[in-house]
Amino acid sequence: MDRPLQSAVPALTIREIEVIGIRVPLPKTYRGSYYQMTHRSTVLCRLHTEEGIIGEAWAGDEDESLATICAIIRDEIAPHLQGLDALRVEQCWEAARPATFNILRDRRLGLVACAAVDTAIWDAVGKALGQPLWKLWGGYRSELPMISIGGYYGDLEIAAEIEELQGMGLAGIKFKVGGRTPEEDAKRVLQARAAAGPDFTICVDANQGWPVEDAIRFVGLAEKADIYWFEEPCRWDNDRLAMRDVRLKTGIRVCAGQTEFSAGGCRDLMIAGAIDVCNFDASWSGGPTEWRRAASLAAIFGVRMGHHEEPQVASHLLASIPHGTFVECFHPNRDPIWWNLPANRPKLRDGILQLSNRPGLGWEIDEAFLKCYRLAV
Repeated sequence: MDRPLQSAVPALTIREIEVIGIRVPLPKTYRGSYYQMTHRSTVLCRLHTEEGIIGEAWAGDEDESLATICAIIRDEIAPHLQGLDALRVEQCWEAARPATFNILRDRRLGLVACAAVDTAIWDAVGKALGQPLWKLWGGYRSELPMISIGGYYGDLEIAAEIEELQGMGLAGIKFKVGGRTPEEDAKRVLQARAAAGPDFTICVDANQGWPVEDAIRFVGLAEKADIYWFEEPCRWDNDRLAMRDVRLKTGIRVCAGQTEFSAGGCRDLMIAGAIDVCNFDASWSGGPTEWRRAASLAAIFGVRMGHHEEPQVASHLLASIPHGTFVECFHPNRDPIWWNLPANRPKLRDGILQLSNRPGLGWEIDEAFLKCYRLAV
């Protein structure tokens, strides 16, 4: 008589989900093409299991909606996950999905709530299996270059900013454009290249700031800056075809995907020939489970993967696959959470972020920092 197969890992029965809002004031207002930021906020999710393993992750930066996202996790997701086996990740993801179905609510709020839970579930799974997530998700490498998002309008003098980022050990910068004329922004980016030298990666990000003609003109004007990719160059209302035109008419790599809600949206960008790099955001789209679907599609289409911000999870996702690019971060003044919440954040060496072999995400929370900036939500 055949014996049933026995799992080497016991079930991870979800007992409760703890959610904590974190909000940190920034020392100044940061301005992109058509937006500004005064705080950095996130949702910390702790998933407690009957077996004693705790999955822990933070996700998102929705400052004004922080309380709403926490409430969605507590009231709409946690009751449906209680008692489920966290090892059945897809089943848990499906059980949380109805939080995104309310058509009268900003869909992003439910997606961020789902992402925080999904990431915490994966952290618990990695801990249960004794494997870091970069290895569990594919294990292609354990390190990636890290670049900083910068070049904000009204920020530091450009040469000084580049010098500071290089001094921090970063491999490059994703520079803000799209808020001024192509001529003005090309001049700014060329100044950045002159200050950085040839071996410092420069990407640019217009945050959907320009019509096609301006985006194309900018590429020509900034040609000598050796731009690695041009992110979200064109206005949102016809961006797929507009980005395709920028790619075909200039030959520059185009990057987009952070504003997509699903892997299906990324698929449509690829079918349209709009992108060379897909910077889908796991924290804005329901979690690593959905991001990995987009990454599989990208491999089929010959598109490389990035990740919009969120280095705590992006580093594992991008390192796990052969077509990952750069891990993105901000200057510590712009994202004090990444630079302070994980007590064991590794130091950069020659522009490289080295991940550890600690199971799950591998981050240790600095409880003093958490106590200082947690909110009652």
